Amino acid sequence: MTTRREFLKVIGVGTAAGIIGINAKSYARILGANDRVNCAVIGLHGRGYAHLASIRANRGAAVSHVCDVDSRELDKFADAVKEKFGRSPVKEKDFRKVLESADVDAVSIATPEHWHAPMAIMALQAGKHVYVEKPCSHNPHEGELLVQAQKKYGKLVQLGTQQRSSPHTIDIVKKIHEGLIGKPYFGKAWYCNTRKSIGTGRQVPVPGYLDWELWQGPAPRRPYKDNVHPYNWHWFWHWGTGETLNNGTHEVDVCRWALGVDLPARVTASGGRYHFKDDWEFYDTLVTSFEYDGKMVTWEGMSCQGKQYYGRGRGSTIHGTDGTVLMDRDGYQVFSLDDKKIDEYSVGRTTTTQDLVGADSMTDEHFRNFFDAIREGEPLHAPIAEGNISVTMLQLSNISWKVGRSLALDTRDGHVVGDPGAMELWQREYEKGWEPKI
Repeated sequence: MTTRREFLKVIGVGTAAGIIGINAKSYARILGANDRVNCAVIGLHGRGYAHLASIRANRGAAVSHVCDVDSRELDKFADAVKEKFGRSPVKEKDFRKVLESADVDAVSIATPEHWHAPMAIMALQAGKHVYVEKPCSHNPHEGELLVQAQKKYGKLVQLGTQQRSSPHTIDIVKKIHEGLIGKPYFGKAWYCNTRKSIGTGRQVPVPGYLDWELWQGPAPRRPYKDNVHPYNWHWFWHWGTGETLNNGTHEVDVCRWALGVDLPARVTASGGRYHFKDDWEFYDTLVTSFEYDGKMVTWEGMSCQGKQYYGRGRGSTIHGTDGTVLMDRDGYQVFSLDDKKIDEYSVGRTTTTQDLVGADSMTDEHFRNFFDAIREGEPLHAPIAEGNISVTMLQLSNISWKVGRSLALDTRDGHVVGDPGAMELWQREYEKGWEPKI
């Protein structure tokens, strides 16, 4: 893709028009086409519709290709693209065909999590920019590989932590860094929902609309069961990462951003599957502490118990020597040291954790930042090297829970110190031929 800026550096407008014999109207059309970012949306159930809405909301961006292994989702989503853009996208079941297309400038990935890093790496190798939903990987090793791949191939990778592009969050974090609440030293993050039981799955024939082989991709093969697709894979260790990475990534990332910290020195997680007895392999209730030198972040996730903190289903509090900030996607409040509210801001809407699509102005702004980074070189708000820090520490929370003990970390790379058993979970086994390579 040649941007307007690059085009004008090579040749002046008047000279270009004279040489190639075009009028002002046709010249503008050429510039518009060259400046447009053609996107392929891969993974179309749920969050994919937020990607579609945000691409549509941004000038100079279009959906040229859509991809999913579920033919129902593929057809329905393609119809939605035609309705929004006035033309039908190319439909593909196999993402590898999408990556082969010279018409695609960028891919947005909203697939199951075991696909995020392998697909993003392959997209970079194909010369595409990448917007990838959180978490950017299924395990810490994949995150390392993705960061390395981005550096090697030079294309942009934006992590889908859209609160990094929220204007009011940017504003309040800046004020925290400037001393609004003194020295910030503790961040508390939480999420609650009332998810239902997924029951006990039965092994059944694969539905005709689903390519189960390609759905599994890099994950070692398992028989199809009727309680996995299209959403409940989140709760199986084989494909998902649990509520901590599904939702905790957002609020913990905000805490880390506000406190100005990177990887912690110690991670301790405890919890369990308490609410139901079913196939759900992760916890439904988890409490994790991330300890730093002089600072701490905690994460509390409740997947099946909807009692809110401060009347919010999700959010963060940042505590400092002179006061506290309470913030979420809908605004923020500032409290003095003696807990008197001294300032507040509201965006005028109320979000809910029951919304599994999450189309909103924050996502619009996050995609805008992504597109402006591609076209104009604007710094990304959530570049993968930064975003992967939050993802890695939360994956370490899962590892701590899995092994049942605290983990001491090397703060340079997050590797577990003195615990070979925990480090065995740093990466996974892959289906032969699907191992991510850079």
